[in-house]
Amino acid sequence: MWRGQAQFEDTRQHLQKQPVVGQWKPLAPSNRGQELQQPEPSAKDSAGGDENQSVAQLNVSRLRSSSVEIREKGSEFLKEELHRAQKELKLKDEECERLSKVREQLEQELEELTASLFEEAHKMVREANTKQAASEKQLREARGKIDMLQAEVTALKTLVITSTPSSPNRELHPQLQSPSKAVFRKGHGRNKSTSSAGAATAASQGLPVEPVSSEFKEVDSILFAEFQAWKESPTLDKSSSFLERIYQEDVGPCLDFTKHELSELIQAAVEQNTLTIEPVATQALPVVKVSAIECGGPNGFRSQIVTKCALSGLSRACRHRIKLGDSGNYYYISPSCRARITAVCNFFTYIRYIQQGLVRQDVELMYWEIMRLRKEMSIAKLGFFPSEM
Repeated sequence: MWRGQAQFEDTRQHLQKQPVVGQWKPLAPSNRGQELQQPEPSAKDSAGGDENQSVAQLNVSRLRSSSVEIREKGSEFLKEELHRAQKELKLKDEECERLSKVREQLEQELEELTASLFEEAHKMVREANTKQAASEKQLREARGKIDMLQAEVTALKTLVITSTPSSPNRELHPQLQSPSKAVFRKGHGRNKSTSSAGAATAASQGLPVEPVSSEFKEVDSILFAEFQAWKESPTLDKSSSFLERIYQEDVGPCLDFTKHELSELIQAAVEQNTLTIEPVATQALPVVKVSAIECGGPNGFRSQIVTKCALSGLSRACRHRIKLGDSGNYYYISPSCRARITAVCNFFTYIRYIQQGLVRQDVELMYWEIMRLRKEMSIAKLGFFPSEM
């Protein structure tokens, strides 16, 4: 029950308890015949009836006024309650509208958050795939560099940078050679029978027979002075007179191929130590018909596993290919081009070892090793290369 309705009930009960001024008197049923027989009332009776009638009218008017007053008060009370209820309903509507806006905002934020999470997840997956591909590529390159470094270490061991007492290098330590061989290298003659007997004795004991060399060497004072000046502060800069001469006389001509642009790229890769040379399976090369003159064969045309050399532009049996740096492009090269590139790489490998302090030899032995490497570059530049190329 509403609070206003309770007040209305209290007011109505209070009005009912008030005393009534006059009372209603029932009128006796009248008979038309009897009314004609009754005598006319007197003046006194007429005055009393008028008084009673006025009292009754007064009571009726009072009741009507009190009823109207009650209705007005009830109407005002109901209007107030209605206004209060409408106000509360309006506040509830505003609250519902506010909560609805909050819900819509939360739903929108949730959708944006979900979309951003999915986008971030896809981005992380793409980055992970990219990193995985890069890691696999680096792993392949690292394995290739490891193989190349192992080959360089093997070549370095052949130089015998530090010889051990158990297996000294007789080429790098002439004092350990036999007296007869030392005398022969100085130009003195020796008995042919003694030489044959010594070779037979070495063969019978299972020892390797070293070939007899009749080559004489003499140090060039200018080249040696330039090497000594470079050895004081070794660098790979071309500004030094030592390397400038070698670039002009050996490195440049040795790497001067028909394809000049590719030749410059190869020289830069050799200087930066980013050149990779690897063998190629013969099954991967196309089989074409080439002339005997082009391939060096005896008669007519013959079938060979050949391809076009990327440096000379000629069709040759290219059993190796090169890669420059991190690029994925491979270039097939002929044996002659490979010999020229390998000779230059061997030279740069040795001077890098000197620069890093890995070579512990006498200055003159270092000088002669560099001269030997320059000789290999000159020979390869002229087109000579080993048969295993």
